[in-house]
Amino acid sequence: MGYVSAASVPQPRAARADEDEKAAAPGGRRSLAAALLLGAAGSAVVLLASGRTWSRGTVELGGGTVPLQVTGGDVTGLPTALAVVGLAALVAVFAVRRAGRLLVSVLLTLSGAGAAAAALLGAGDSAALDEKAAVTTSDSAARVAELTHTAWPYVTAAGGLLLLLAGLLALRHGRGWPAMSGRYERGTGPRGVRKGPAPVDPDRPEDLWKALDRGEDPTR
Repeated sequence: MGYVSAASVPQPRAARADEDEKAAAPGGRRSLAAALLLGAAGSAVVLLASGRTWSRGTVELGGGTVPLQVTGGDVTGLPTALAVVGLAALVAVFAVRRAGRLLVSVLLTLSGAGAAAAALLGAGDSAALDEKAAVTTSDSAARVAELTHTAWPYVTAAGGLLLLLAGLLALRHGRGWPAMSGRYERGTGPRGVRKGPAPVDPDRPEDLWKALDRGEDPTR
């Protein structure tokens, strides 16, 4: 049997994957950590701030006034919904590859932009308070008075911007990030490694090449 030169030996898939990860590790890890931090923080801020009081006012009732207030969820439920979508997209970024990762990164970016825009549009809204005034007085024509707004809509918008930044990082650097199941299949360990490797016939060149491609030593 002839000898196989080192230059012609194909590199095992697992070794190639390890070298690719090491090559992309320095910048990839930093961008990955930043995206995770921004995405998780942005979702948490949006969910928290959307539950706070966004505006206050009063309505006349029985010769007096009744104080009213509404939360971000009363004004618009869009930021909360988009924060949940963005958080799911952030997790999904690591479960998909190539085109799928690109689509999920776009979804993450759009979720952040939409949450921020919805919060800013709701910052000066009085419709939710007017609706609450109508319910409180049983008068559909009732309108809220002494209307004031808090800073929570802008905090919500800031959370949306954090999600947006996480999405932009995923779009820019996501191709170099590792995937959850990139090198492992269901319960079998590293890809290409079998629990019971097939015997290698030294007289069959194709068996030698297949064993090398699986990362096995064909001389054992």
